[in-house]
Amino acid sequence: MSTRSGSSAATAPARTWSIAEVAEEFGITHRTIRYYEDVGLVSPERRGTVRVFHPRDRIRLQLVLRGKRLGFPLEEIRTIVDMYDQQPGEAGQLRYLLGQIGDRRAELEERRRDVESALAELADLERRCEDDLRVLRTD
Repeated sequence: MSTRSGSSAATAPARTWSIAEVAEEFGITHRTIRYYEDVGLVSPERRGTVRVFHPRDRIRLQLVLRGKRLGFPLEEIRTIVDMYDQQPGEAGQLRYLLGQIGDRRAELEERRRDVESALAELADLERRCEDDLRVLRTD
């Protein structure tokens, strides 16, 4: 653990980030971050017109983005992210999250089956087109 000018790490102020730093780190726009703030998914400190992001805000944003990547709707993401601020390990919260994961997994598995079916149909159509072309070339 490092110290600055003889002061302990425990007395050092917590690291903060600007909206530009957070946007760059997560590869999203300022507008996206402001939208997430408007809908209550993140709530950075405001110093005048400047948004100041604390570690809690970064973690919440990270959870929001993970939820988006997994295809959860924003309302579900809000419920899940709000669990971050509640007592960890509470059985009801974990059961809820497991249920949401199961539902999402089932949706994705169905989509995978649909995609696999569409790919098989395309492969069949492609094969038939190639066969028809071979017949046309021999005529």
